[in-house]
Amino acid sequence: MAQAIRRRVQCGRLAGNLHPILERVFTARGIDSLDDLTLGLDQLLPPTEFAGLGQAATLLADCLEAGKRILIVGDFDADGATSIAVGATLLRAMGAASVDYLVPNRFEYGYGLTPEIVELARERSPELIVTVDNGISSLEGVARAGELGIRTLVTDHHLPGRELPAADVIVNPNQPGCGFPSKHLAGVGVIFYVMSALRRELRERGWFQRQKIEAPALASVLDLVALGTVADVVPLDRNNRILVQQGLLRIRAGQTRPGIEALLSIAGRPLHRAVASDLSFAVAPRLNAAGRLDDMSVGIACLLADTAAEAHPFAQQLDELNRDRQQIERGMQEEASAALAALDLADADSLPNSICLYQPGWHQGVVGILASRIKDRWHRPVIAFADGDDGSIKGSARSIPGLHIRDVLDRVASAEPGLVSKFGGHAMAAGLSLPREHFERFAAALDAVVSDWIDDVELQAVVESDGELTGEEMRLELAQQLRYAAPWGQHFPEPVFDGIFSVVHQRIVGEKHLKLVLSPEGDPSCLLDAIAFNVDTDVWPSVNAERVEVAYRLDCNYYRGEERLQLMIEVLRPA
Repeated sequence: MAQAIRRRVQCGRLAGNLHPILERVFTARGIDSLDDLTLGLDQLLPPTEFAGLGQAATLLADCLEAGKRILIVGDFDADGATSIAVGATLLRAMGAASVDYLVPNRFEYGYGLTPEIVELARERSPELIVTVDNGISSLEGVARAGELGIRTLVTDHHLPGRELPAADVIVNPNQPGCGFPSKHLAGVGVIFYVMSALRRELRERGWFQRQKIEAPALASVLDLVALGTVADVVPLDRNNRILVQQGLLRIRAGQTRPGIEALLSIAGRPLHRAVASDLSFAVAPRLNAAGRLDDMSVGIACLLADTAAEAHPFAQQLDELNRDRQQIERGMQEEASAALAALDLADADSLPNSICLYQPGWHQGVVGILASRIKDRWHRPVIAFADGDDGSIKGSARSIPGLHIRDVLDRVASAEPGLVSKFGGHAMAAGLSLPREHFERFAAALDAVVSDWIDDVELQAVVESDGELTGEEMRLELAQQLRYAAPWGQHFPEPVFDGIFSVVHQRIVGEKHLKLVLSPEGDPSCLLDAIAFNVDTDVWPSVNAERVEVAYRLDCNYYRGEERLQLMIEVLRPA
């Protein structure tokens, strides 16, 4: 789908000695003070207005003092896995007598603390269940735990429904009445705050002195917090940027756990150069592959491994699962492309405003990635469905900027009661299930709501640019500064620039990647390596494209210990 290039607006000036390009980039992202670029741990938002945090600390401290058995129940993605690792690591370090964890197989038990999962948990005789990255919609599961005499602490970050579960304590920045300023914490960020409050409570009780143990350093788990935050694609507000930056600093300094180091190594990402994109594109997919194709236990085992020798086999297994996931995804993409082609969609103008896809035999664990790929290609909200149990289908939704997909699903469910069995999620991603025979009705109802909520402008794919660079500015030194200037991610995107270039050389590498040598227009002496991934090989290389319009990122290409400047092309078209 053709993408428009739109330049960001620079919103003021920053006092200080920043490189002018960095100043342009930061002000375009709403930074109006150099203080906002200070990302020390002492700048984290205080927990004073975090609803439920004090009660959670009291509940956990009481359980530790009484030697009660604690069971952590997590989600089956990277955020859930890192949340479990943070909770288990710190609870054990604080002297908990019995800490176990459970991540049910998504294909057998589904999402959240369901009654079936509670029955499974019951076999381990827990006295307290702590949910991480789930639970806010688990009304029936929490109720069942109560019937069995098991107390529950729900820690979550997903948007709540109209009714909250009857848990002993709920910690969720998005629950009604919570005044915590950052609503964008990932699940791992929530449990990090809970553990911080617990450590403070235990200190006040004199617990560590009585147990003759050191209070654990919370910074020791920031690598996990960074990974889970980036992997869950939550908006990187300042609080989340602090968590991610501090975790990345530990990783680059070699102070990370063996499992993360092993996953970076197996992906060919040097530890000392790690940035947020390495976590999101190299580590998170391998970790998520376990939850998508099997169960997340191998991923958690990797994160909790104490030594490199223990972690490496788990990392290898995760890498193999990721390769299997990629192969399954390729086949599903081909089927999805064929389904779209059958609709005779000649261009974006003939597309519906939303896309629903379902094929019998599609893999439940991969439909989310499929929806994301189709969304990226056609710039439409997409829901891809796979077969569930008992005649149901399970869908994974991915949205576009400007459309809150969970709110859309809420409107559809309210307008047609009984159409959707259950749903939940965020602004940009959600999950749902419905009877298979409702698929066509649901697709029509979804498109009606989306059409009512979104306009043609928002349906136009746009790449936002930070403007042009001169040939003199396109240097490795600037690329290095940009790489480490901030954790880039959701709502704080990595800088992209645009310009007109002359094509000096072009060739296909791999199966469909275009390698180019470009020179900025008007500066033929400046030769720049560039690469565009997954191009249409029916169009490129193009003998007619002597000049091209390009949107690109400045990248530090690292090969055999040497860094070289390379343009990573986002948009490429003849000028």
